[in-house]
Amino acid sequence: MNGRYVLNREQGKVMGVAAGLADYTGVDVLLIRLGLVALILITGPLMILFYVLTGWLAADR
Repeated sequence: MNGRYVLNREQGKVMGVAAGLADYTGVDVLLIRLGLVALILITGPLMILFYVLTGWLAADR
């Protein structure tokens, strides 16, 4: 962990949220993306809203 969450738009697919989480936690980005997909399937629109808000509010590199 580097102490601060930032988006990683260079390696991101949509908004850089999953790549930023992978950088922050040190977990493989594929596992983060699979987890986000699972959460979207479970919670539906709520997780999509959190994803978009995170992409909108978090700082870029």
